[in-house]
Amino acid sequence: MPAQPFVDKLNEQIAHEFAAHQQYVALAVYYDAQTLPRLAEFFYAQALEERNHAMMMVGYLLDQDVAPVIPGIDGPQNTFADIVEPVQVALDQEKRVTSQINALAAIARDNNDYASEQFMQWFIKEQVEEVSSMSDLLNIVERCRDEPLRAEDWLARENAGGEGADPTAPAPAGGAV
Repeated sequence: MPAQPFVDKLNEQIAHEFAAHQQYVALAVYYDAQTLPRLAEFFYAQALEERNHAMMMVGYLLDQDVAPVIPGIDGPQNTFADIVEPVQVALDQEKRVTSQINALAAIARDNNDYASEQFMQWFIKEQVEEVSSMSDLLNIVERCRDEPLRAEDWLARENAGGEGADPTAPAPAGGAV
């Protein structure tokens, strides 16, 4: 059974992941309204990824015979000054989540909860990729602030094939995709 301090923080993290899902939906909708379909598509996909992260955490707790707590969350930011601000919001969010994930791994380690520490390793790897991806996208949209279609072209080139499913990812509760 996972250590109670880890369970408490993981339940908090489920809220953070659902909040990230909502924020990414809001970013996608902003770009959709700006007729920037590649940026919208990118953030809709990110939203699903964050939802799946929450469901992976729910699944872990269920597998450990612990009742997950599905939280309510505050509303996301919905208005932005320009095409750069949403990506800055996303990068800031990913950096915050990285700190939260690292703290969860530390709690598991401090409590000799080796299964939970191992569970968190995938999320640590994922956060390195997420921060890198958002940093790259921020660099691009900053350069293309006055010509947003150039950012669209970059996304079309760089994300043409999309990513396949990661076979090392924890299984989400309910078989979320």
